[in-house]
Amino acid sequence: MEESSCMKTPDKTMSLKKKVITSFLVLLLGVVLGVFSKWLDNLSINDTVWWQHIIGVLDLGNVFSELNIWLLIALAISIFSSTPARAGLNVFLFFLGMTTSYHLYTIHFSGFNPQRYMMIWYGMTLISPILAFICWHIRGRNKISVFISSLIVCVMFILSFNGDFGYFDARRMVDLAIFVGTILVLYIGMKDET
Repeated sequence: MEESSCMKTPDKTMSLKKKVITSFLVLLLGVVLGVFSKWLDNLSINDTVWWQHIIGVLDLGNVFSELNIWLLIALAISIFSSTPARAGLNVFLFFLGMTTSYHLYTIHFSGFNPQRYMMIWYGMTLISPILAFICWHIRGRNKISVFISSLIVCVMFILSFNGDFGYFDARRMVDLAIFVGTILVLYIGMKDET
């Protein structure tokens, strides 16, 4: 089988209305998760309240402060977008919504402006379309898609676990779930290509 025949082909049949709705929902997801993340940062856990106890056990305040959860969500958005350009746009909108809502929530409800810290996230937002464009191509079955998938797995492994030669430490079960989620998204994305 020729390698070029295993390349993913963009689905350009999506209507304009569906494109707009999808992009709006991705932006809205980013806004909601940005607010949720900052709300978790501000939450004082009371172990006697059942839902707060679960948040504390899962360490969700720290989970949503780390990069791996955001990369997993962006990866899923990218892979399941209809074209590489849509992947770039949708991931950009997701990060724009997330970073802006997180920043505004911090200023208005937490009473401070973490401008330097936010510049890192705004920088990531600016480069996210390029990375999403690249990630979209893992859905093909060729050497490039295998290479990109391998890089993604390596990055997510490093972000999810403390590990070196002969030593492996799973910090939290949620990190393991995020890593397994990454593998599943990659597997489904590659398997989905016909």
